[in-house]
Amino acid sequence: MPHPDAAPAISLEKIGQIAVTVDDIARARDFYRNTLGMKFLFDAGNLAFFKCGDIRLMLSTSDKPGPRGGTILYFQVSDIHATYTTLKERGVSFIDQPHLIAKMPDHDLWMVFLNDTESNTIGIMCEIPRTDMEFPPR
Repeated sequence: MPHPDAAPAISLEKIGQIAVTVDDIARARDFYRNTLGMKFLFDAGNLAFFKCGDIRLMLSTSDKPGPRGGTILYFQVSDIHATYTTLKERGVSFIDQPHLIAKMPDHDLWMVFLNDTESNTIGIMCEIPRTDMEFPPR
């Protein structure tokens, strides 16, 4: 019998799906699919599913009205400035502009934030490799 203070044998390590609550499923599906360019998988009633690498994104409506934005999705891109420019050209309103968050040992972390059509916050992040590193590192 395991000791009562022993850590559980399970570990939650991999996200399989993220759910985002929206007010208007058709409007949100169009935004994620056509404006953000995400790969649409399928609809199931008042649900819309998208492929995000190894994670599935589920958009769903709620019976309870109220503010959105409790969950922030962070999408990693290879060029944050090009992504920002392209999405602005598609009519996306950003909360801010691409900005440096942190200088890491081997890269600079940049982010920018926007709201989707349902007032959910979305983060765009980019890890830009550092060019001023010493080789080999000490």
